[in-house]
Amino acid sequence: MADAIDVELRRHRNPARAPREKAYLKSDLEFFGVGLPSMRRVARAVKQQHSGLDRRRLVALVGILWNRPVFERRMMAVLLLEAFQPLLRPADMKLLERLIRESKTWAFVDELAIVITGPLVERSPELRRVIDRWAVDDDFWLRRSAMLALLRPLRRGNGDFTRFARYAEAMLDEREFFIRKAIGWVLRETAKKRPDLVYQWLLPRSAVASGVTVREAVKYLSPPQRAGILAAYASARRR
Repeated sequence: MADAIDVELRRHRNPARAPREKAYLKSDLEFFGVGLPSMRRVARAVKQQHSGLDRRRLVALVGILWNRPVFERRMMAVLLLEAFQPLLRPADMKLLERLIRESKTWAFVDELAIVITGPLVERSPELRRVIDRWAVDDDFWLRRSAMLALLRPLRRGNGDFTRFARYAEAMLDEREFFIRKAIGWVLRETAKKRPDLVYQWLLPRSAVASGVTVREAVKYLSPPQRAGILAAYASARRR
């Protein structure tokens, strides 16, 4: 299966595109220059042709694809984890943590956190203690993943905002862009359904939050709420 996937990836490769993507992601990986839509088509074909794939073979296939330092092979590993996500079990959090640690780019991390780890944590609430640990890890990609794993239910209008708020509170003054962006992103998506909740949480923290966080978070607030937070943020910066 891995060999067949490799053949498909090479069939869609674009040598002219590869250097641009490598530079954009600032990655040490090799790139074939295959676009994400093509990779998603390959993943769908694998799912159709191997609908009976079991968890053991899925994990083995992911390991084979991930072990070569080629961006598209690793992305296919991630897309197949997404495609067969219902097969994953709590024990697979160890695999997901390893992949996140080795990813070194949002292109893998965000998919692993939002559409793979997130649903697994929803199905197995005992795994919240694992993402609690991630939220205080030295690796900022794991800290980002802890927050993004909570994103989808918050976007739907429910979810564990208290847990997210605890994570975000501890990270508000971090200088790492990908942490600042993630806090704002989750607040922005939560505000689509619960703007008052986001406003009430962010307003007293406007003096601490970064500009990246604030600009993202206020996008779906009411005009008065947006103006209030931006004014509080600007006032804090003038002090």
